[in-house]
Amino acid sequence: MAREGERYRNLSARLLVEDATLVVLNVPSGTEFGIDLKSWNTDHSFKGIKMIPPGFHYVHYSAVNEFGETAPKIGFLHTFKKSEFLVRRWDTKEEDLSSEVVPEEIVQKLKDNLKELNRYLGSYPFDIWTQWKELTNHVSPSLIERCSPICGFVRSALELEPCSDAMRPRGGVSNPKKRRSALTTEAKEEELLPDLKPRPGTELRLSKLPDKNYPDGASPTEITRHSLDSSYALNTLINTLTIPMEIIGELQLVFVCFLVGQNLDAFEHWKKQIYLICGADSAISERRDIYFEFMKAIEIQLTHVPEDMLCDIVVNNNFVYYNLRILFANIEINSEVDGLLKSYASRFCERLTKKFSWDFCNLQDENEDEAPVVVSLE
Repeated sequence: MAREGERYRNLSARLLVEDATLVVLNVPSGTEFGIDLKSWNTDHSFKGIKMIPPGFHYVHYSAVNEFGETAPKIGFLHTFKKSEFLVRRWDTKEEDLSSEVVPEEIVQKLKDNLKELNRYLGSYPFDIWTQWKELTNHVSPSLIERCSPICGFVRSALELEPCSDAMRPRGGVSNPKKRRSALTTEAKEEELLPDLKPRPGTELRLSKLPDKNYPDGASPTEITRHSLDSSYALNTLINTLTIPMEIIGELQLVFVCFLVGQNLDAFEHWKKQIYLICGADSAISERRDIYFEFMKAIEIQLTHVPEDMLCDIVVNNNFVYYNLRILFANIEINSEVDGLLKSYASRFCERLTKKFSWDFCNLQDENEDEAPVVVSLE
């Protein structure tokens, strides 16, 4: 036992030096503060987190008022380097971390007193490290740099400002010829919403997903074909990325921004990516590595979806099941897809059926909701 205790102390001492340290000054007692998949309520002595493994992490927090009410969550994405010593300071007036750089003399003084500071630092929760790495294994430093908001913080409640109808986030200019009576209830409700858009610099800078599935100048026949197979749109998106696998990194990033940061725009982007990837057919064999990693990523993500959210997305709207069913049907019938990918998809189907009781039988049967899109020639 004595030898084990000594080994643990030596490991802790090494990690304290080799792993990263986040120092946060003047955080009010009771603030909800966390990193990755864990959070705590701070006490008066809290000054940060030590022994952070090098790599991508999501630091998040919520101010708590005197009545115990929690403010919307805020956080920042950061790729910690080995032995990095990052210092942030709490802005009491804004009830937020300050974006101002802490003076170097203060940072150096804290570094010089690291052993004394150690007692006020919480240890990184290593029980979640393996899970976090699985959730974010394709999130690269360059992706973080590209996607992080210019302001430096990811907010669950975006700052909004008025905008013209043409600039509205839902996109496009409304069609005056379209009869209002033809609109769905959801579309009618959306028309009543005020014209708002995120304040510039506060939104995640995500890839622009294609506005349509087909190229400019496509014939009606080509439009119908591309509407049934999103491969053109998928390849159009992938060709804008630094490397093709970045599409999976972004899928993972937006998922944790919703799961951890409660950012609804990230959730919407996640759903659209699933729709785009699952709706492709001819691209599957060409992008087989992406499809392997996509299925792995989705399986891991579904184990982390909160129970109340899971109930909504897989029972009511059911968009995950619906889109995976399309993907599995395409893989099953596509003669260009190799046996290894077909086998992996089949085993994935079995695991999902066992866990969620999802029915993936008769994949080639066409439901009414999955009928081909009718292209208007007007």
